[in-house]
Amino acid sequence: MAKRDYYEILSLDKNATQDEIKKAYRKLSKKYHPDMKDGSEEKFKEVSEAYEVLSDENKRAQYDRFGHEGMNSQGGFGGGGFQGGGFGGFEDIFSSFFGGGARRDPNAPRKGDDLQYTMSVSFEEAVFGTTKTVTIKKEVTCDVCDGDGTKPGTSKSTCKTCSGSGHVSVEQNTPFGRVQTQRTCPTCGGTGQEIEHPCDKCNGHGTVTKNVDIEVKVPEGIDNGQQIRLSGQGEPGINGGPAGDLYIVFRVKADKRFTRDGDDIHYNLNISFAQAALGDELKVPTINSSIMLTIPAGTQSGKRFRLKEKGVKNVQGFGYGDQYVTVTVVTPTKLSEKERDLFKQLAAENGEDISEQQENFIDKTRRFFKGE
Repeated sequence: MAKRDYYEILSLDKNATQDEIKKAYRKLSKKYHPDMKDGSEEKFKEVSEAYEVLSDENKRAQYDRFGHEGMNSQGGFGGGGFQGGGFGGFEDIFSSFFGGGARRDPNAPRKGDDLQYTMSVSFEEAVFGTTKTVTIKKEVTCDVCDGDGTKPGTSKSTCKTCSGSGHVSVEQNTPFGRVQTQRTCPTCGGTGQEIEHPCDKCNGHGTVTKNVDIEVKVPEGIDNGQQIRLSGQGEPGINGGPAGDLYIVFRVKADKRFTRDGDDIHYNLNISFAQAALGDELKVPTINSSIMLTIPAGTQSGKRFRLKEKGVKNVQGFGYGDQYVTVTVVTPTKLSEKERDLFKQLAAENGEDISEQQENFIDKTRRFFKGE
C-alpha cells in the first residue's frame, strides 16, 4: 500500500510555515494518542512520522524534492525503520504499553509556544531603526473565564472516570503475559478534573484566537535575515506557566542607490574620461548626507575609495562600518563632430593610429533628422 503524503496527513499545503506544522501536529497527536478515548496507534505513528520530517528543514527539503524515496536514501522512515533523534512520540506509546518512562504532570505550569513573524522593512528603516506596529493572529487568554475554561459561576469537578487521580489502570495481553499498566485518563487528559459547564466563549479551552497589535522597535543597523526576541509575546502559558516568546525575522528591501554588505555600504560613481584623466571633486551621497570626494588625476575605472565610518551602525553597538565608492569611467555612446575631432587630436597627440569605424546608413540617417 502506497504511503500517504506527509502534507496530506497533517492537512497542510506545501507552503505551510513551521508554526502551522507544529500546531497541526499538536492537534492531531493529541487526537490520535493511544491514551486518548478515540486514539489510534497507527494514525498516531503516521502523524508523528510526518511531523519528524516536515519539522526538520533539511529532511523537508529532501522530501519536497524526492518524496518518500528521498527519505529511503537518507535512512529515514521509508525503509521501515525509525530513527530516534530525540523525537518523543513513539517513546510515549511504549511507555503506555509497559509503564516505563517518567510521566509529565499535566497540571504542572508550562511555558506557552513561541511564535515567529517575518517583518519587511525598508533600507532606511533597517539602517536608522524605527518603531512599527504589527498585527499577529495568536491565542490569548479568554477574558470571560480568565483561562479557567469554565462558565462564569461554575467550577471544575472531580473526574468521574479516574476519581481525580489523572490515570486509569488497563490490563493488556502482551508477549510477556498479561500486564496491568496505568494510562493517562482519556476523559480529563490527566488533570483529574472535568468541565461540566464549559465557557461559552472559549468552549472550555481557556484561550481564544485573536488579532493582537504589537509594537516592535526595529533596532538601528538590523540586517536582512536577523531576528529579535520579544519576551512574553507568544502563546499564553499553560496552568499558570509563562507565555512564550515572539521572534521577529527581518526582510530588508533593496535600495536604489546603495548596496549593503554587513555594516559596510557600497556606492557606484560614474565619471567621464575627462574627469578621470584630469581629476575632479564630486559630491557623493552617503546614508546620512553628502560629502565632497576628490578624484585624483589619472583615476582608472574600478578604483575604490574608502569613506571611513560612513557605513551602518553595528546592531550590537560595535561602532560603524565604512562606505566604499567604486569609480566607473563611462564611455560615451554618441559623439558630436566636435567631440570626434577632439578625440582624433588626442589620439594623434598620443601617437595612436586609430582605424575609426564608419557609421552605417541607419545611424547616419538618424543623425541627419536629429540635426546633428
